Amino acid sequence: MMQGVAALLVVGLNTIAVTLLIFVLAIFKLLIPVGGLRSRINRYLSALGELWVSINKMVLRCYRGMEWDIEFPDKLDMSGRYLVFCNHNSWADIMVMQYCLNRRAPFMRFLLKQQLIWVPFLGFAWWALDMAFLRRYSPQQLLKDPLLRGKDLENAAKACEKLKHIPVSMMTFPEGTRFTEAKREQQKSPYRHLLRPRFGGVGQVLYSFGDALDALIDVTIIYPAGTPTFWEFISGQPTKIKICVRLKSIDDGLLGANFREDPAAKVCLKTWLEKNWADKDQLIDFVINSGASARDAIRYSDTMDSNSNAAKGLDHE
Repeated sequence: MMQGVAALLVVGLNTIAVTLLIFVLAIFKLLIPVGGLRSRINRYLSALGELWVSINKMVLRCYRGMEWDIEFPDKLDMSGRYLVFCNHNSWADIMVMQYCLNRRAPFMRFLLKQQLIWVPFLGFAWWALDMAFLRRYSPQQLLKDPLLRGKDLENAAKACEKLKHIPVSMMTFPEGTRFTEAKREQQKSPYRHLLRPRFGGVGQVLYSFGDALDALIDVTIIYPAGTPTFWEFISGQPTKIKICVRLKSIDDGLLGANFREDPAAKVCLKTWLEKNWADKDQLIDFVINSGASARDAIRYSDTMDSNSNAAKGLDHE
């Protein structure tokens, strides 16, 4: 109990201190619209974001009962631009992702609803850190004005324009909500350990960045002993966490594709995402049933990919 309270206190104080520093730099960023000085301020802001994550990471490293097993690719470029997606099990997943990617990949950013920019202090800090704020339309608005259909893509492209020129990891959770068995059954999901992926957020990033994206960082989080609640996680209750990170290419036809207006692009995006999700489900199943390490799970997944590609080659012959 006390351990969890202490951890939350450290994380809270860390958030307040770093946010205040970001707030001060953000004022200068607001006053300097363009130029080399603004670029330098942006670098300082990203460094503060990484510092915030690093301090939170130090808190987690103090827990002896928390077993981390992470397999990470060697070819990530800290100056690159990546799409990142991950399965979603718990409210703890965000901190797990930050623990995993901190200083190994470009600073992680999210697509946020435009309304969040008005959150006191944090909204201004998120703006300063170049989070992408999106204007989305409700079903009622779309019914009232059909011309708004597809406008969300253009809004996303405008919001992401500044991110196309800086190192970035664009984070998405395609499932849109945390996995539970009840939700899986309700969706009639074809996967054993995952919900059906939604392609909207992924499609927005692919359309907005186009050729500027270098690759996909595919993260799979597995809790072999059961999914912890956020409180169990932050209080350091014994848990095992296996994280498999794979660097994958993105089909050229998906980069910049308008899946709202092009039916063929929508089919390609849906097929590509579902294939990745089927591979992820198979990897999770392998780890849970075999107790394999994250490294062995990556090797297993690579073998499955090789066999699949070989089978496709035979089919073409």
